[in-house]
Amino acid sequence: MTVGAGARRDAQVLIFDADDTLWENNVVFERVIDDFLGWLDHPTLDRAELRAVLDDIERANAVAHGYGSKVFLRSLAECLERLRERPAIESERQEIDRLAVALVEHQVELMPGVADALDDLAGRHELLLLTKGDQEEQQRKLDACGLLHHFGAAHIVAEKNVDTYRWLTREHGFAPAGAWMIGNSPKSDILPARAAGLNAVFIPNANTWVLEDDELDPTDDGVLRLAAFRDLLRHF
Repeated sequence: MTVGAGARRDAQVLIFDADDTLWENNVVFERVIDDFLGWLDHPTLDRAELRAVLDDIERANAVAHGYGSKVFLRSLAECLERLRERPAIESERQEIDRLAVALVEHQVELMPGVADALDDLAGRHELLLLTKGDQEEQQRKLDACGLLHHFGAAHIVAEKNVDTYRWLTREHGFAPAGAWMIGNSPKSDILPARAAGLNAVFIPNANTWVLEDDELDPTDDGVLRLAAFRDLLRHF
């Protein structure tokens, strides 16, 4: 979608993703994965092959157990056990826990321009927040981010799919055509929102989880592509 640089829209419902849209998240997981793969030091598989094994395990665990640090640690342990063809011993589990300390200690780091942009947008639009993952873990981030006062409501859901977006429209009583889902994930933010009749704003993040990637239709006029969060102010 192409919108003039000076364009502004009348009051809209703007729905924001949290992780990797409002603040950095997956980059921390990627650092842990990098350390984990180095520690594995597999005799025959290179890093790309090891990562493919881990991605398959994470994909299955996301379906069965959801998202978040606890599921991630489970995936690391299962990856180790699959590659070494035996249960993990206590010292190995302790090493995985040590590698993952960064996940527990990570502080919320807002994306550049997020706080100021939300302050501006909240004066003209209805803002909602929609994030998926472990309830306790996501709530901790929401409480720490300092942004909740901008949003009329914040929802933590197990999954973002078409049914989730349809539920959101009913819950808040807005017309899908007058709403925009804003996020970095084609799989969770853009495609299901579009399938539910909402518009979408895609703000890519180089550190987006590989399992959140998907193909977007370049001819879809209902998707606005922006380079950075602060660019929202030129369109809304």
